[in-house]
Amino acid sequence: MKNELCLPAEFDKKVKAYAQIFTKFNKVHSLSNYKDINEQVLDSIKPLEIFDLSAKTAIDVGSGAGFPAIFLALAMPQTKWHLFEPIAKKSSFLSYAKIELGLENLEIYSQKIELADKFTADLITSRALSKIKELIRICDGFYDEKTNFLIYKGSSVMEEISGINAKIYNEKNRNYIFFNLKNHGEKH
Repeated sequence: MKNELCLPAEFDKKVKAYAQIFTKFNKVHSLSNYKDINEQVLDSIKPLEIFDLSAKTAIDVGSGAGFPAIFLALAMPQTKWHLFEPIAKKSSFLSYAKIELGLENLEIYSQKIELADKFTADLITSRALSKIKELIRICDGFYDEKTNFLIYKGSSVMEEISGINAKIYNEKNRNYIFFNLKNHGEKH
């Protein structure tokens, strides 16, 4: 079942501004091998059409150049986003993008999530960071039985989700994995 995607009025304008910032930084700092970010933007926000991502507090683990977190934060201005990126050039870029785009709903942490002070999020996202069970492990202390996880994965994901009751939506070479751990007594 698809949700109607209703993006804020300034979404496209801010994506264009992000693209300019990204292109400038990427030439110097090699943040990502993407030249045209439009496909990444669509990939980042696609889950908004598929799942209920409503959240007051969200975490993105291994934020890199901001895919998907920057675009989810633009699309979900009511959500406070906490982005964890330990690589200094990437977290510096994210901090700069936050200022330039006026994203007051973003908090950038230049550290690994497992080293940060714990708080409970409503939503945890990650794209291509680690195996799902490893991600759950490093997020220990940041989730409870109500927290939803949204993981962006490539084609080989079935083995990773064994034992997890997840909703999977596939489009092209992308799998969007959505779950919470309320029905799982054990910690992973």
